[in-house]
Amino acid sequence: MDPLRKFLLKPTKLSANQIKLKNWDPSYNGNKSKIDMVTEMEQFSKKISELQYKLFAANNKSLLIILQGVDASGKDGTIRNVMKGLNPQSCDIKSFKVPNENESAHDYLWRIHIEIPKKGQISIFNRSHYEDIIEPNVNNLISNDVLIRRYRQINDFERYLTENDITIIKFFLHISKDEQKKRLQERIQDPTKHWKINESDIINHRNWDKYMDAYEKVLSLCSNKWAPWYIIPANVKYFRNWAISYVILKKLEIMKPEFPELKIDPSEFKID
Repeated sequence: MDPLRKFLLKPTKLSANQIKLKNWDPSYNGNKSKIDMVTEMEQFSKKISELQYKLFAANNKSLLIILQGVDASGKDGTIRNVMKGLNPQSCDIKSFKVPNENESAHDYLWRIHIEIPKKGQISIFNRSHYEDIIEPNVNNLISNDVLIRRYRQINDFERYLTENDITIIKFFLHISKDEQKKRLQERIQDPTKHWKINESDIINHRNWDKYMDAYEKVLSLCSNKWAPWYIIPANVKYFRNWAISYVILKKLEIMKPEFPELKIDPSEFKID
């Protein structure tokens, strides 16, 4: 039985408020020791690397990994710990921040589409097109009619990608308000982490309830059979890393990348 099945949102016709994050325990640790999970992660990493190599060689499919979550939910830490075994030659990491002047001059999905992984590639999005729903929702930047339209457009966009051989894995890193407060405080106190915090993080923490409401709508309205969401308990960092590694491995196994067959008859060629 898949140990993470309970964290996968089933694709159903949900209402905007059906998913309630208060019902999901952000401190779940998998009931395994840290040592056991770290050991298993090393095994996962080796297998992921082997499958990535086959994916690159086959050059006919690609994988898009999306990381979403509130500030300090562990997106950077996930990339450092889970993706460290990937070959940079066929892997790309993209962080999406507030749209710049050029990006704002295009439709909101333009900057996303140009970063979609090429065939044979794996791309990791640190934040994504969902920022164009979450932030406008929290800060009342666009009308409700536009928000509703964007839910539909993003669902259609992700369906289009999957129909073109791009597998999408979406992770929501779920932490508690207290855990976010603790991590933000650590960033203030640790000089090596000062670069990771700014005034907006404190403001966003005060808007916790608004962010939870916005994410509940996204999770309810944008989890489909072609691109479902995983709600990953992320208070416990080693479980977060283990869980995401496990899902990535299983998705790659389902993709079944294989080395391409030799296109020439080796008996007809001789290397002098």
